Amino acid sequence: MASGKSSSSSRSRASAAQLEDKLNTFKSDGFDPDSFLQSKCNSLNEKEIRQLCSSLLDLKKASAEEMRRSVYANYTAFIRTSKEISDLEGELLSIRNLLSTQSALIHALADGLHVQFLSLPDADDADDANDAAADDDDVDVDVDVDVDPSHLRKWSLEFPDMLDVLLAERRVDEALNSLNQGDLVLAEAKLNNTLTPPIINSLQNAISQRKRMLADQLAEAASQPSTRTNELRAAVSALKTLGDAPRAHNLLLTAHDHRFHYNLRTLRPSTTSYGGAYTAALSQLVFSAIAQAATDSVSVFGKEPAFASELVMWATKHTEDFALLVKRHALASSAAAGGLRAAAECVQIALGHCSLLENRGLALCPILLKLFRPSVEQALNANLKRIEESTAALAAADDWVLTYPPSVTRHSGRSSTASFTAPTSFHHKLSTSAQRFNSMVQDFLEDVGPLLSMQLGGPTLEGLYQVFNSYVNLLINALPSSMEDDGNFEGSGNKIVRMAETEAQQIALLANASLLADELLPRAAMKLSPANQVSVKSDPRRRVSDRQNRHPEQREWKRRLQRSVDRLRDSFCRQHALDLIFTEDGDPYLSADIYINMEGNVDEQEWFPSPIFQELFAKLNRMAGIAADMFVGRERFATLLLMRLTETVILWLSDDQSFWDDIEEGPRTLGSLGLQQFYLDMKFVIHFSTQGRYLSRHLHQVINNIISRAVAAFATTGMNPDSVLPDDEWFLDVSQEAIDRLTGKAKGANGERDLNSPTASVSAQSVSSVRSLGSS
Repeated sequence: MASGKSSSSSRSRASAAQLEDKLNTFKSDGFDPDSFLQSKCNSLNEKEIRQLCSSLLDLKKASAEEMRRSVYANYTAFIRTSKEISDLEGELLSIRNLLSTQSALIHALADGLHVQFLSLPDADDADDANDAAADDDDVDVDVDVDVDPSHLRKWSLEFPDMLDVLLAERRVDEALNSLNQGDLVLAEAKLNNTLTPPIINSLQNAISQRKRMLADQLAEAASQPSTRTNELRAAVSALKTLGDAPRAHNLLLTAHDHRFHYNLRTLRPSTTSYGGAYTAALSQLVFSAIAQAATDSVSVFGKEPAFASELVMWATKHTEDFALLVKRHALASSAAAGGLRAAAECVQIALGHCSLLENRGLALCPILLKLFRPSVEQALNANLKRIEESTAALAAADDWVLTYPPSVTRHSGRSSTASFTAPTSFHHKLSTSAQRFNSMVQDFLEDVGPLLSMQLGGPTLEGLYQVFNSYVNLLINALPSSMEDDGNFEGSGNKIVRMAETEAQQIALLANASLLADELLPRAAMKLSPANQVSVKSDPRRRVSDRQNRHPEQREWKRRLQRSVDRLRDSFCRQHALDLIFTEDGDPYLSADIYINMEGNVDEQEWFPSPIFQELFAKLNRMAGIAADMFVGRERFATLLLMRLTETVILWLSDDQSFWDDIEEGPRTLGSLGLQQFYLDMKFVIHFSTQGRYLSRHLHQVINNIISRAVAAFATTGMNPDSVLPDDEWFLDVSQEAIDRLTGKAKGANGERDLNSPTASVSAQSVSSVRSLGSS
């Protein structure tokens, strides 16, 4: 254990030594940053330099964030320390003034200058001097060479009475001057011992007592609600002159506090009054009081840190109290009822008044944003919940028929951005529930747009995603197979939804989800972008989804919407694939016996795709026609839907182990006719998928793998597959003829194939070749 500790401590010392060596470079007096940077960057390529710059920027951001957190975490201690430092500075200033006074007196005496403290009359004119003193308002300080100590003692006895007269008549400026003169006389008497200690103590107590009396008078005058602003400043300034600056500043803030509460009593919130009006009146009252207090503080105390910090704390407290009042009387009811527009207006009014204080150095808006955020989030969640519930209620009665949305008018009287007055090329059809969902989202985002300053863009997008995902769950539950599958998706609960029974209705579900996710919701989400002032009015047909992709968070949000649509599409394809592959009893339509049992029925063989693939083509052909009407301008989604459905069927065949066990390891092997039929079915799928332009590379590769596997299984019988399979031209002709017949374009009378067609000759050739192989 001891050896482990010693090794650990040695490693720590070594690490510290290495760090010290690295830092020595920066400590030298001759350190040249340009040369140092040049020496380090010469060996870096462009990519490494970019990575270095990126790392430096990240460090800069992290450092700024850490400093901000440290300031907020220790702000109270910082204010307390600043106040203590200010008090110490005041005491040091007083000591310096005393030392300066004593130094000046000593130098004056040393240079032979004589200071006369009082100008007293001769003994013969004592009565006239007393009368003059009674009429005079002030005490004269003159210069004399020789002063009788008895006259100084007499003045010290009369000085308190003269101060009492000035205080009684509230002559503040003259009282301040007299007190200053008294301090000078007292300091000189102590220095020259011209007065006895008892007289000095008595004079000192008298001056201190009158200072307290004057301070109390000033405090009382400043505390009166009727005191005007100029009088308040004068009283606070006089109190500061007396040497009690902290009390003076506190008195100033207290006076403004009393005025604010006095004016606040005239403002009475009413439960029936408009919340915005109450917020505006209260904002005007609160922030005007803070602005006036800031003006008075700066005019009297300047920008001294201790007093500026005290002003900030006072303003912060009043801002917090203001936010609580607004939340109690305006925001609480709006947030609970989901009144996002009313809540947003209240917040905007408050922020508008508060931002005017920034010119005075008071940035109080972050405090309001922090306090208002919970109420606004409550209103956001209530709105999102209302959208979800309203859409679910309409989905229970939706007939899943797509129509153009009617003209919609908001409750505020303004036309919504989701309103459509006439069907145009850039307006798409939606079912009733999707129309309601879209219109409510548009209105919701118009309300939340002014609150971007509260950094609610992320929570708003997340809430919209959750609501849309819940709606997609309803659409999945509307598929007939959802009652048999695990259809209770997260967020859907046990909500009742009307079934989409026909293929057209089921494709309408996809049209709803894809149009919302690809265009309508991303376009509406642009209101949450700082660049939402782009001139859309000049070109309303312009797709803003491309523009909004510049913002990474909205790009990721759109991808999440599309993943929800993919869930619906996969459920749709899985349902229709199962309908094609299995009967109602669960037996597969497509099995290995279809191809293995073809041997022995050569005379009756007519080359045509198997029924399951005929049905697959017919289903895809029907869906293509329906999708062409529903996905106008969005043909890519229809193509992806057909591609995905085809892939689902073929992938099931590729992964059906029981099918391949029978083909590859069953008691009976795959014959030449079965191989040709299987090869024809796969080529048929490739042919109609190519014509429909929904043959993906993945689908083509899977089909080729399936064909290769079947050919390999046939080769295990010892026969050559190339001698059995005709060339690809034959399969293409048969596939095309099948397409023509299935679409009503077959050649020949009564739907029979023309015997002179290439298909007939190739079919006969194929059968004859099979027979010859069998006889050999």
